[in-house]
Amino acid sequence: MTSQMIRKQIYIQKRQDALLKRLSQARGLSEAEIIRQAIEREVAGGPAQPALSDLSAMDDFARLALLKRSQGIKAEPYHWNREEIYDERESRWLRKQDEE
Repeated sequence: MTSQMIRKQIYIQKRQDALLKRLSQARGLSEAEIIRQAIEREVAGGPAQPALSDLSAMDDFARLALLKRSQGIKAEPYHWNREEIYDERESRWLRKQDEE
């Protein structure tokens, strides 16, 4: 059974538009389909399900990590400090304010 589509026109922020375009490209879905899925998740109240492309990216990451381990490549853990995190978050917030 085919459901009838209704056209909606919405306004979103530039940041949201960029995110929507990236999601659309990464998942191989239209922007409209990404929005429809988000509405369904919101109504259902469930967690977002990863797209198949997301799962393949995770598999690629795991393969790369295993390859590096087998080659003896050791990565140093990143040691962060609270001030760096606050500075980074503040700079993102300020950029967002400038875009609006």
